[in-house]
Formats: sequence, C-alpha cells, structure tokens
Amino acid sequence: MTKTGGAESAPLTPSERKADPRLIAAIVASALFMQNLDSSAVTTALPAMARDLAVEPARLGAAITSYLVALTVFIPVSGWVADRFGAKRVFMAAIVVFTAASVLCGRATGVPELIAARVLQGLGGAMMVPVARLLLLRQIRKEEMLSAMAWLTMPAMIGPISGPPLGGFLTDAFGWRSVFLINVPIGALGLLLVAWKIPRVPPGNPGPPDRVGLALIGTALALFMFGVETIGRGVVPQDMPQAGLVLGLMFGWAAMRHCRRAARPALDLSLLRIPTFNQSTLAGSLFRIGAGTSPFLVPMLLQVGFGKTASEAGMVSFATALGALAMKPLARPILKRFGFRTALIGASLIAAVGVALPAAFTPAWPLPVIFAVLALGGLFRSLQFTALNTLAFADVPSARLSAATSFAGTAQQLTQALGVVLATTTLEASALVAGRHALAVHDFTLAFLVAGVVVAASAPFFARLAPEAGEAVSGHRVTPAAKRLPAE
Repeated sequence: MTKTGGAESAPLTPSERKADPRLIAAIVASALFMQNLDSSAVTTALPAMARDLAVEPARLGAAITSYLVALTVFIPVSGWVADRFGAKRVFMAAIVVFTAASVLCGRATGVPELIAARVLQGLGGAMMVPVARLLLLRQIRKEEMLSAMAWLTMPAMIGPISGPPLGGFLTDAFGWRSVFLINVPIGALGLLLVAWKIPRVPPGNPGPPDRVGLALIGTALALFMFGVETIGRGVVPQDMPQAGLVLGLMFGWAAMRHCRRAARPALDLSLLRIPTFNQSTLAGSLFRIGAGTSPFLVPMLLQVGFGKTASEAGMVSFATALGALAMKPLARPILKRFGFRTALIGASLIAAVGVALPAAFTPAWPLPVIFAVLALGGLFRSLQFTALNTLAFADVPSARLSAATSFAGTAQQLTQALGVVLATTTLEASALVAGRHALAVHDFTLAFLVAGVVVAASAPFFARLAPEAGEAVSGHRVTPAAKRLPAE
C-alpha cells in the first residue's frame, strides 16, 4: 500500500479485480472515442452551423477554441479530483457532464449559448482523458500495461480520422445538431458499462489542492491556447493573439517557479526526473506535434488540392485508422523483441517517412495507392503512440499515478493543438511567400515535409533512453554488459 499526499491507494490485486484489463481498457476507451469523435466531427459541421445560426463561419472558430481552452485548463486538476472522490465515480460523472453538454450544444440557438455549452463539454472531457487512464492503471499489473494501453490508444487514432466523414454524413442527412446528439447513445452505453464492469476505486485524502498553482497553470494555458487558436485567423483584434501568447508564457514561467517550490504542486515537475516519463513526455510531445498534422492535412489536400469530395477524402483518410488497428496485435511482440529504446527510434524514423510521403501525392495518384500509403503510415504511428503511452507510466510509482496522468494529459492536449498550428502556419506561410491567397498543392507539399522533419527530430531524444528502459513492462531483457545509464 502506498501513499498519495496523505491518501493510501494501490493497484488492486488480481483477486480484487472484477474484469479483464483488456475489457476495462475497451470500456474506458469508448468514452475517449466519444470525445475524440466529437472534436473532429464538429469541424466538418461548422459551415452548416454558421448558416443555421446566421453568423460568419470564422466566428464559429470560437466553438472549437472554447472547447480546447476548457479542456486544457481543467486537465491539471483532474488527478486531485480523482484521488479525492474516487476515479470511477469521477469518470462516470465526467461522462454525464460531457453527454449533457452535448445535448445543450445540439439545442443551442445562438453563438454565446453554443460557446457556453462547449466550455461545459471541455470540463467533462478534461476529467475523462487523464482519469480514464488513471482508472485503468489502478487495475492492472506492469506486465499487463502494454496490452491494455494498446486498447486504450485506439480511440486517439480512430476518433480524429472517422470524425470528419461521420460528421459530414450526419450533417447532410440529419443536420448539424445530430453531430452533438450522437454522443447521447454512446455516452449512455459507456456509462452503463463503466458502472457494471469496472471495479470501484475508493477515494482517498490527497490533501488540499494547490490553488495558486492551479490558478497560474490555468491562466497560462488559457492565454496560450487562446493565442494559438486565434493567431492569423482574423477572428479577434490583430494584437490580441500575440498578447495572449506572451502573457501565457509569462504566467507559465511563474507557474513553473511555483510548482518547483510547492510541497504539493498542481503540476509535479519532479516527475521529469524519471527518465522514462521524461523522454516519453518531452520527446513524445515533439513526435505528436509532427504526427498531429496528418489528420488535418490529408483531408485538406484531397479536397482543396485534388478536388475530391468530402466523402472520398474521409474514406481515404480512414486508411490511417485501419493501419493503427493492424498494429494493435503486433505492438507487444515488437516491443518485447526490440525494447522501447530501439522500437521508439526506429518507429519515429519510419513514421517520419510516412508523414512526409504525402508530399509526393499528385492528382494522378490512384486513390487505392494513396490509401495503402496512409495505412502503412498509420501502422507505425500507432506503434509509437502505444509505446509512448505505456512507457510514460512504466516506472511511475503507484503513489504518483494521479500526478503523472494529469501531467501527461496536459502535455498531450497541448501537442494536439500545436500540431494543427504547425500545419496551418506552414500552409499560410507558403502561400504568402508565393503571393497567393488561395492554397495550392505546393503549399501542402511543404507542410508534409516540415511535419516529417519534426517527427524525425524526436529520434535523437529517444536515443537517450537506456536499453533496458521499461523492460518490466515490455518483457524485453538486456544483458548486464549491454546496459548503460541514460545520457545526461
């Protein structure tokens, strides 16, 4: 039994568990799928929403921004809330909040009402992602972690890919409100399965929250995300995005200083002293930024560059999800054979090629060939995501799992936004240099190449891992002579 800031908690023993860890992961993943599906499907429905609400489409960018800001701001407190009230109880409450907010979004009659409902959705989503991971980690042993994480990773891969075609279909067939209302049956089913199959995790006493740290982190993230989501879009006065970025960085610096000194910080920076958590979080963030451009760039290239329909673009983009599905049974044997260090280096380099290769696409490429290339790219990105999500918690003590899931969740949410920013900034810069207002195929070529370079840049950081890193999770064994300390 270990202590978490005064609270005693530990993973349940095999005799205490009521469900197979893969079943737990699949049930938890259903809620994460709902969230990721919603996030990507809403973008497809924006033009129809703008027409119905009688506003310019650019104004409705706030419907996406408000959700991302709320999601990012509330993630740091999720670990404390889960410890205080119990991870299962908080997760179920998060599903209820997210689903109820989806109904409010679907019933919105104006932009302010829609934005308020999206902020509430962000609150529910912030509790779902890290608490879901914590809920799973509390139920499994280290040797089960890799298999469970492979199941948990799938929603992150499938949701953003399947969201655009599903969002387009629902909008055309039933109207934009159905994009939100589809969450009701998914949320209800997920809630029932969690209540029925997932064992209870008792609440603890984590002590008082770090209110100063949470306020500084929340302000920093809100300002930074506001700047990131509005810069160059013309939806707010010209200097506001830059001011948001600068103020966000200033508050972020103050938050880090505070968290280094606080006894129980809102963001536990000492977790970065754990080599496996450090590399999977920092180097993994670089990888995720580059890889996160693909779900945005590929459908845009096919529609804007090649003149394909939304349905065609959606179905071809789905190839990445199929590649991810194919990797699920292969991830464990690959990591057992090569270990985390070698697998992460190799997969990042191969994934970099997969991310950059669409730069060679032309309208003359047959869609089946494009489909195959994207599927292969999804294969190795899935391996990388599974490895990163597993390695991050391989050496984290049970007492610090709550802090680790909050930290990792915040980092991953930031990289999701930064991946889109990298893509849009490169596209707009390329068009600006060429003296054009409209995007051309050449702009996408440059964007894919830049994204590939960013992905490849993560490989040297993974080389800093020791060969035996995460061996208790992967099952990979390194001879004593081959072991070394991680590079300083």
